Amino acid sequence: MKLNNLKGDIFGGITAGIVALPLALAFGIQAFGGVDDPSASSMGALAGLVGATLLGFFASLFGGTHSQISGPTGPMTVISASLISGAWVASSGSISTVLLTMSLAGLFCGAFQILFGVLRIGKYVKYIPYPVLSGFMSGIGVIIILQQIYPLIGLKSPVLVVDMVSKFPEMVSNGISITALLLGLGTIAIIELFPKITKKVPSTLVALIVMTVISLFLDLDNKLIIGDIPSGLPMPFFAKAGVDLAGVDWMVAIKSAIIPGITLACLGSIDTLLTSVVADNITKTRHDSNRELVGQGIGNAVAGLFCGLSGAGATMRTVVNVKSGGRNRLSGMIHSILLLAILLGLGSLVKFVPLAVLAGILITVGIGIIDLRGFKDLLRVPKADAFVLLIVFFVTVFVDLLTAVGIGMVVACVLFMKRMGDVVEGTYQTNDITKETYKETKWADDPEFEDHHKVVIKRLEGPLFFGSVSSFKDMMMVTPNDTKVVIIRMKKVEYMDQSGLYALETAIQDLTALGITVMMTAIKQQPRSMMDKIHLVPALVPQEHVFETIDDCETYIKKSL
Repeated sequence: MKLNNLKGDIFGGITAGIVALPLALAFGIQAFGGVDDPSASSMGALAGLVGATLLGFFASLFGGTHSQISGPTGPMTVISASLISGAWVASSGSISTVLLTMSLAGLFCGAFQILFGVLRIGKYVKYIPYPVLSGFMSGIGVIIILQQIYPLIGLKSPVLVVDMVSKFPEMVSNGISITALLLGLGTIAIIELFPKITKKVPSTLVALIVMTVISLFLDLDNKLIIGDIPSGLPMPFFAKAGVDLAGVDWMVAIKSAIIPGITLACLGSIDTLLTSVVADNITKTRHDSNRELVGQGIGNAVAGLFCGLSGAGATMRTVVNVKSGGRNRLSGMIHSILLLAILLGLGSLVKFVPLAVLAGILITVGIGIIDLRGFKDLLRVPKADAFVLLIVFFVTVFVDLLTAVGIGMVVACVLFMKRMGDVVEGTYQTNDITKETYKETKWADDPEFEDHHKVVIKRLEGPLFFGSVSSFKDMMMVTPNDTKVVIIRMKKVEYMDQSGLYALETAIQDLTALGITVMMTAIKQQPRSMMDKIHLVPALVPQEHVFETIDDCETYIKKSL
C-alpha cells in the first residue's frame, strides 16, 4: 500500500466519510421502506452504515481504482428496496427471512462480480450506448424522488412505483405532516444554497446537523425519526440477535435473492466502472477494471454476510475524496474506519435524525441522477437514439431495471445494425468497364476492352455482415447479360461475419453458374480468414483469380482475355 500521499489520503478519506454518513443512512432507510415494521427505519440505517463501512474498506483494499470510494448508491438501493419488500411479502412478514434474503443477495452479487472480473469482462462496459445509460439513470432518479416524496410529508411510501403515483391523492387526503415537509424543504434548501457560501464543508452534512438540531426543539413524533440503531461491531446475519434461521423459509430466501443478486452485480459493475473513469479523468491515472470488479465483489460479499446494503463505486464521494487530496487505497479505507467509529460510538445520536431530512437529501440525489441534458436534446439527436432513451426510461420506472437495460441494449443494437445496413447500402457500387459508363478507370481508354470483353466491378465498402447482406444481394444481382468477368473489390471490407460469408459464397456460385468468371482483389486479413475456413478459395475462386491490387487484376485480364 502506497504511503507517499499520507496527509492527502487521510484528509480525503475523512471528508469522504463525512459526506457518506447521511447518504448511507438515507439509502439504508430507503431500502427498508417496504418493510411494515416499527424497527424498519433503524434496521435500514444500520444496513446502510454497515454496507458503506465494509464495502468501502474491502473494495479499496482489493480494487483496481486507487482513489475510489464505494458504498450504497441510488441505483443499487432501488434494487435492494425491491428485493427487501418482495422478501417481506413472500415470507408473510418474517424479519429473519428478510435479513437472510438480503445477505444472500449480497453474497450472490459479490460472487458474480468476482466472476466478471476473473472473466475479464470489465472492458465491455464501454460498449453500452449513451441513450441506454441516460434513460436508465434518469429512471432511477425519478424512482428515488417518487419514493421520497412520501416521507417528505410524513407518510410511508408504497412499494410499487405505480402505487406511488396512483395512491398519492388518496394518501395525501388523509393528512400530511407540515413539520416533516418544512424539515425536508429546509434540508433541500441548505443542500442547494450552502455551496454558494463555501464548498469546503459538505452541504449534505450541514443540512443533516442543522435540521436535526431544529427538529429536537420540535419534539417530533417517534414515527418521524430513525429510532434506535444497535451499536457495536457488525455481526454476520446468522449471529444476529432475533434472527431465527431454523424458522426461515430458505427456498423463499434463495428464490427472492438470486435474480436481484445478479441484477445488483450487473448494475454495480456498470456503476463502479463509470465512476472509475471519472476518477481517472481527475487524477490522470488508469484503473484496472477487472481488478476493480474483483474488489467490489469481495466488498459486496462481505457486506452481505453482515447484512450490509450492497453498493458500488460512488461518483460524488469519489470526487470529494480526490478533490480533498485522496489518491491511494488508504483514503477509501480511512473513510470506512470513520464510518465504523460512528457506528460504534455515535449510534445514540443518529437515532434522532428525522426521516424527512433524509428524504430531502435523497431527493437532491435523485435530481442529480436525472440526465437533464439528455432530455433537453431529445428533439436534436437522431430519432433512434431518442426512442431508445425514452423506452429505457419508462421501462426502468414502471417495470424493472435489468429488463430496461436488456431491452435498451437489444433495441439500440437493432437500430445500429439498421443504420449500418443503410450506410452500406448507399456505398455498394456496380461499375461496368466501358468507355460510355466508366470514365474514371484508365482501362476505359484501352482499345483491348471491347464490349465482348465485358468486365463488371462490384465495389464492397464497409463491413459485410447480417445487417448489410440484403443490400449486398441486391447489388450482386445487378449484372448485365453480356458480362464475362465480375471483379469483387474488397479493399474496404475490414470485417465479415457468417451471414456475410455465406451470402458471398452464394453470390459467387450464382455467377459461376451463369458462366461468369469471378475475380477478387484486396481481401483483408479477417475476411480472408473466414473465406479460408470454408475453402471458398480455391474451391469457388481459383487462387490465380485472387489479386492484391486492382492493377494486378488488370494486368492478368489483359493477358488472359
